[in-house]
Amino acid sequence: MPLTPKEMDRMLDEHFGFEARDDVSGVLATLAPAVEHDVVGWPAGPSRGRDAARPFYEALFADLSHGEVKSLRRLYGHNFMVDDSLWSGRAPGRPFGLDGQGRPLSFRLLHVIEFSEAGQISRENVWVDMAAVMQQLPQPDTAAA
Repeated sequence: MPLTPKEMDRMLDEHFGFEARDDVSGVLATLAPAVEHDVVGWPAGPSRGRDAARPFYEALFADLSHGEVKSLRRLYGHNFMVDDSLWSGRAPGRPFGLDGQGRPLSFRLLHVIEFSEAGQISRENVWVDMAAVMQQLPQPDTAAA
């Protein structure tokens, strides 16, 4: 039986809540055991399974802090949703390989989420507005040094 939009909202909001608290175990619990996790452009590429997704979240939580996700628009289909959202917080680490220096940061995200019949996230595909990230976290010109 397909999930309702309300059920999909609840699961993704729970997932985002764990992310806001830097709770790796909580985030992983929202994922199906054989989840396909794909953050487009992530150097390690897509991963399969909770354990394989763990390094991404550990790096994410080290690089970004005080994060909040605000969903701007959601579209729904048969056990999938598309979430257009805005992440806001600080960049104390090296998000996406850029030196954050603790600066404030906000950028758009596009999630394509598929759900298992049990209501867990079976596929998470994410696109990040890297132009916005790069504009807010300018790096020193190493070529001039």
